[in-house]
Amino acid sequence: MERDRVLAWLADNVPQSRIQHILRVEQMAIALAEHHQIDVEKAAKAALMHDLAKNFKSQKLLAMAQAEGLAIDPISEVNPHLLHADVGALVARDTFNVDDAEVLQAIANHTCGQPGMSTLSCIVFLADSLEPGRGDTPELAELRKTSYHNLEQAVWLTCDYSLKLLVETHRLIHPRTVATRNWFLQKVKNSQRVVDKTA
Repeated sequence: MERDRVLAWLADNVPQSRIQHILRVEQMAIALAEHHQIDVEKAAKAALMHDLAKNFKSQKLLAMAQAEGLAIDPISEVNPHLLHADVGALVARDTFNVDDAEVLQAIANHTCGQPGMSTLSCIVFLADSLEPGRGDTPELAELRKTSYHNLEQAVWLTCDYSLKLLVETHRLIHPRTVATRNWFLQKVKNSQRVVDKTA
């Protein structure tokens, strides 16, 4: 069974603590997919494979991204770890023969997001950021609740939450996270305007 093959590969390539995180992301992605009525199997698969490249060394991440012809921006060059999502999609494709473009995109988008990303990508992005192991603050509880009510709003607010943490800890911010936040913020605001007009 494919899931067993992925878990066996993970056992050889990532620490046990990371596997626990991956399994929690898988559980949350399944719950969100069921709630939002999208393909549960796809959500489970993308979540299980989202961190395939998490423990690759910086040189390996850069080399694989370059070989594939991926765009490597200045932030990823300084912090190649940010490439683990895009490279993870390559591993899913080449090692596990995943050819579903939406699943591969969900893996590639789980860290920085992507403006206009699919519902599946939103679910994996949120499950990765909000799984129970991330903490139990009132703010996280609120974000988890929002992810069941309104996925697009949850993506925007989760980006806000991540950006605040990055600013507070003086870390580099990837421009894609900002672009994702702005796109989903505008989408939510525009749909609220439409609702206001028809009310």
